[in-house]
Amino acid sequence: MNATTITREDDLLSDELKRLEKSFASLDSRVPSCSLKRRAELCEQSIQAICHVAQRWASVGAEAKGCGERLDIVAEELLAGPVVIMRFLRLAKWTLEQIERHGAPNFPKKPIVGDRGVVEVPIVPTQGLFDSLAFMGLHGVVRMQAGIGVENLHGDKVHRAKSTDFSKISAVLGAGNVSSVPATDSLSRILFEGRRVILKMNPVNSYLAPIFEEAFAPFISEGLLRIVTGDARVGHDLIHHPAIADIHITGSIASHDRIVWGPDLLAQQKQKSLGVPLIDKPITSELGNVSPWIIVPGSYSTREIDSQAQHVAASITNNAAFNCLATRVIVTWKKWPQRDYFLQRLQYFLKQTPTRKAYYPGAIERYCKHAACQVEPGAGQSLPWAFLTSQSIEERPELFAEESFACVCSETCLDASSPEQFVRDAVQFVNDRVFGSLCASITFPRGFRKKEPNVFDGAIRDLRYANICVNQWTALAYSLISPPWGGYPGATLDRAESGIGSVHNTYLLDAFEKTIIQGPLINFPRPVWFPAHRNALATAHALLSLYRQPSVTRLPRLFASALLG
Repeated sequence: MNATTITREDDLLSDELKRLEKSFASLDSRVPSCSLKRRAELCEQSIQAICHVAQRWASVGAEAKGCGERLDIVAEELLAGPVVIMRFLRLAKWTLEQIERHGAPNFPKKPIVGDRGVVEVPIVPTQGLFDSLAFMGLHGVVRMQAGIGVENLHGDKVHRAKSTDFSKISAVLGAGNVSSVPATDSLSRILFEGRRVILKMNPVNSYLAPIFEEAFAPFISEGLLRIVTGDARVGHDLIHHPAIADIHITGSIASHDRIVWGPDLLAQQKQKSLGVPLIDKPITSELGNVSPWIIVPGSYSTREIDSQAQHVAASITNNAAFNCLATRVIVTWKKWPQRDYFLQRLQYFLKQTPTRKAYYPGAIERYCKHAACQVEPGAGQSLPWAFLTSQSIEERPELFAEESFACVCSETCLDASSPEQFVRDAVQFVNDRVFGSLCASITFPRGFRKKEPNVFDGAIRDLRYANICVNQWTALAYSLISPPWGGYPGATLDRAESGIGSVHNTYLLDAFEKTIIQGPLINFPRPVWFPAHRNALATAHALLSLYRQPSVTRLPRLFASALLG
């Protein structure tokens, strides 16, 4: 590196820091008061603004990830970015309007009080977006913590949303992998927490900053949002600025601990022993997971095996596996007669899926570590899908303790005495020996729940994960938006695991334990997130159109495109 290069990098950093200070100055120039009605108007305005940039947004994202020529990846970027954010804004708008009219959000159905006195709140399908048709067969509830009654489901969240005082500023350190993450993290703060936000884009996707400024121009013009770019120095100056009241982080547990406790393990241990974090401000976070998928043994049809294998394959390959909810560990029963066939079909669908550029920093090194091999990336810096079967936690503990954030998935089999005992053992295994508490999937064979209802209910009850999907990938819990998204309750700064707090949560539930979403073994039509979907881009545009202006007249277009998948 020569002196000219260093000077240019210093100048760039200086410009980014100047923009950061300018952001604070512009926010400090006025302290806005923003009513529920005005926030609802901003949601509608931003929905329309997103529509104007959505195609460019998706194309730029696919190009940056090395797949600009692939329409399936353009569709993936459209779904994971503009579609999810527009759904969020549409649901948030309705929540704000319902609070203004009725004092609180209306639920799709009445909450249910179970046998143990635990309240379950229906949140999927939602109202107004035709979910029962667009996502046929999916049903979801939020299970509240023990002691929470129907009368106090919201805690103080509705009260906070009603406040018009926007005097405080939040810092949001955005994720670099999925474009909807930094946007919905920021919007959750603005719309429901009464915060102005300075969003720092991750260097990996800072190319989206100009598009974000167009998409969220209504919030920017209102003085509620500023967007900055830069490296760790800019992020450090942002979160330590005296004007920042609180912080939200999306990233890895390692990044979280560096920010909160110190730059290396020794410094972190020292600060933790003192009980003194480096930041004396409230911090919320979403920090990932070694996401497990439990396959409950039983007699599955060939179509059911294929469908579930495609679900798992999609969860591994989506976004080149750079997702906190990508399946990292599959848990099977050693004595399951169909185990080998299931693994063969999963391997088949992985091989049918084109490889992707390893665009996320450090991916090749992490891949080599977790796949236990040295590999030279292929054309376009692509990595092969690594599916490692019959892995032992004693021999390869890193597969279960560390989120690889690369396209590596392992399978481990448990030697239980019966299918029923396997379910209990698998739940205990992922709870106690697999890192994280963000999300988990579990596949049940048809008839198991009716035959062994106590085993089924016990598995769902005992899984210590904040988001559980039955027969489905947990990306649904994220992208459907109405569920709260975050780690299992009980995390602390010194043991943050999958994070503290939540985002999304458009029904403003408080003191919840977990979201449970159930779906069929075979979805109809074929899920748009399956790599083999033949009409994903048209389906993504149909969803975009539906969320732009929800109407029954827009459903035929959605059905027609989805059925061609």
